[in-house]
Amino acid sequence: MLVFDDHTRHLSRSAVECSVGLTKADHSSVAMLTLASKLRRDDGGKTGRASGASDSTHRVSIRDRLLTKEVAELEASLPSTCKASFPDEDKLHHFQLAVSPDEGYYQSGRFQFEIDVPEAYNMVPPKVRCLTRIWHPNITENGEICLSLLREHSIDGTGWAPTRTLKDVVWGLNSLFTDLLNFDDPLNIDAAEHHLRDKVRF
Repeated sequence: MLVFDDHTRHLSRSAVECSVGLTKADHSSVAMLTLASKLRRDDGGKTGRASGASDSTHRVSIRDRLLTKEVAELEASLPSTCKASFPDEDKLHHFQLAVSPDEGYYQSGRFQFEIDVPEAYNMVPPKVRCLTRIWHPNITENGEICLSLLREHSIDGTGWAPTRTLKDVVWGLNSLFTDLLNFDDPLNIDAAEHHLRDKVRF
């Protein structure tokens, strides 16, 4: 499993094995391949696609090329409270995000999200589910999430648009515990009403 956060960069398994036995000072000099650069290299052998390729295959190719760039950008701008992990380094379209808020009601908690990027990305938003059971006005106990930028159609203009990226999704999920915590228009009505009745016990 490859992991990166604001303090570290993900390591390839082989790079980790090669660094065994090095002193702490030596570790900083070990060259590491990022997920994005690996996919960019691998993609070099796939450009000669047959002209009869299906639309589905074409969409996957567009998605993966976008993700190659977006994962690199995400790596450089991940919030300090977030950590992203890719169970399969060859599948940038499926990853997990851990959010550990450092303020507010959920401070010191750790909340895990699963993010799947569909073939039709970036015309449609990623699918996101919260894996951690949580008492939150914008997240149900089954993991459904209310976050405007994840809506494919939004009349107020705050929904998904092709100009949005994975960075927007990650920052949006992170903000669900701070700026975007919304008790006025809840998905989990019981949690919002609990907060209204008794903020301390909430």
